[in-house]
Amino acid sequence: MESTRRQLINLLANSKENYISGQALSEYLNISRNAVWKHMNELKKDGYIIEGIPRKGYRIISFPDKISENTLKWGLRTKWMGNTIVHKTTTSSTQTIAHQLAQENAKHGTIVIADEQKQGKGRMNREWYSAKDKGIWMSLILRPSISPHLAPQLTLLTATVLADVIYKVTGEKPQIKWPNDILIKGKKVAGILTEMQAEQDQIQYVVIGVGLNILHDKADLPKDLQHKMSSIKLTTKTDIDITKFIQEILSTFESTYSLYLNDGFSEIKLKWESYGFRIGEPVFIKTLKREWRAVFHGIAADGALLVKNSDGMTEKLYSAEIDWFDERG
Repeated sequence: MESTRRQLINLLANSKENYISGQALSEYLNISRNAVWKHMNELKKDGYIIEGIPRKGYRIISFPDKISENTLKWGLRTKWMGNTIVHKTTTSSTQTIAHQLAQENAKHGTIVIADEQKQGKGRMNREWYSAKDKGIWMSLILRPSISPHLAPQLTLLTATVLADVIYKVTGEKPQIKWPNDILIKGKKVAGILTEMQAEQDQIQYVVIGVGLNILHDKADLPKDLQHKMSSIKLTTKTDIDITKFIQEILSTFESTYSLYLNDGFSEIKLKWESYGFRIGEPVFIKTLKREWRAVFHGIAADGALLVKNSDGMTEKLYSAEIDWFDERG
């Protein structure tokens, strides 16, 4: 069921240039005239420019270009993804908030999103630089009905969603570096962090963090990372509407996730490999116990990394760091 504020936005948007009286809005929404006025003030805080004229009513002059719960929900075409959206102007980490909400029984599909993160993080506790209003800093709360050992597949699934959306919006085909980096023209524009709370045979919840550089100019990126990090704006020269981009991610995620639950990982695996970075090429591999050279051979049916060693044998790895020869110098 739509919230009162979302219904109000729909009414104003659909009326276009025509005014709607406060009395008509009050009757349609089944709320008092004073409540209508309060909702209007809240929408103005979100950046909606609303004109109110006595004896004529209200109309929307322009929609905001900033992210908020209301702007994200307006035009979002999903069944469950993003039904609950928690938006923060500034936060330490959306992952931290998402974990707290999940432990408080937040619903499947709840989204935590911020304009800026002060302590964003990636895999291996690496820092993720999250510039204000420049990208998408978001965490998704899921309660999947899959075994805990399959949870890493959700990282690969999310990577294909980001790749699909980037390709659709920009026309530039990205690549996925196993398991969680999205690259355009060889430079990282996005990362994914999947964390889970589970018992031995049951997942309580999964939090998937997404960091996506959208509008960064070169000066917005750390100098020591500019040789391997970039943004969609820099790499594709595309003008991106961040709100619509987020909505596209959420709707694509919902459909891809449903496909995964219904049909398994096989289609996700094929999609991932279609974007796979340097499949069939030599790589450096580092695990806790050793470091060696091998050929990247794709991913296994369960999502594990496949490499072909110098002895010709194929090895399956569930945890490893991958480097490429030109990154080693």
